[in-house]
Amino acid sequence: MMRCRTPRWLGLLIVTLVATACSAPGSSANPVKTTQVDLPPSYVFQPVVVEVARGSTVTWTNHDNFTHSVQVQGQSDVHMLNPGQTTQIRFDQPGSYAYVCTLHTQNMKGTVVVD
Repeated sequence: MMRCRTPRWLGLLIVTLVATACSAPGSSANPVKTTQVDLPPSYVFQPVVVEVARGSTVTWTNHDNFTHSVQVQGQSDVHMLNPGQTTQIRFDQPGSYAYVCTLHTQNMKGTVVVD
């Protein structure tokens, strides 16, 4: 009987890649200090929670192959983003601002925390 063995270095590489992916910045609800939010091809905002200074402008960039949007809770403006497009929103008052993709509300939610 012939056995197929995986080289030890390959097993270690796989474990390292999985651990790195699971601990990627912005993959959880921990705030990330940035003014850039990406919409990768996965129906999520990355990072999910951003922390910015008062008066900052946050830029969302759609890297997905589908149209998405950004709407800050309590605001009537819906910013539609076709693939490759960006939108910007300025935050002048301290507070926590929830936002959502109005086309994919179940999956795509985020928060901007303004100091």
